[in-house]
Amino acid sequence: MNKQSHKTMQAVSFEEVLDQILKRDVRYHRDAYVFIREALDFTQKTAGKEGKGQKQHVTPQELLNGIRDFALASYGPMAITLFEEWGIRSCQDFGELVFIMVEHSLLAKTDRDSRADFEGGYDFQETFRNPFLPKNKHSRKLLPAKTTRA
Repeated sequence: MNKQSHKTMQAVSFEEVLDQILKRDVRYHRDAYVFIREALDFTQKTAGKEGKGQKQHVTPQELLNGIRDFALASYGPMAITLFEEWGIRSCQDFGELVFIMVEHSLLAKTDRDSRADFEGGYDFQETFRNPFLPKNKHSRKLLPAKTTRA
């Protein structure tokens, strides 16, 4: 994925395009789209895909990894809470956001990129919550508290 430079007689701003998207589709919060754009920039920089004045294509898997790293670095343990507020519940939602942005010329894709590339991805609990849990709570499930009879 890469940012599409959309040059027309009267260039439409990112914010104006978001307004158009949000009028038709209310599944995701405005901040979710802004986050995807920022996560893409982060991914291109960290993957070394920024050069010669032009940003290079990143694969959906590279973008998912960049989204994870950017979210953890930017929001820490609050990432999963923010995603929930923004309507993001899985990697499939990231793909949906990306392809909505592609359809509105905010991002570009190759012929090999598809929404299906984002299915599966990683488990949100494991990725965004577990790194912040005490070590002894990572792998075991919490059992209900025992009740004692008096």
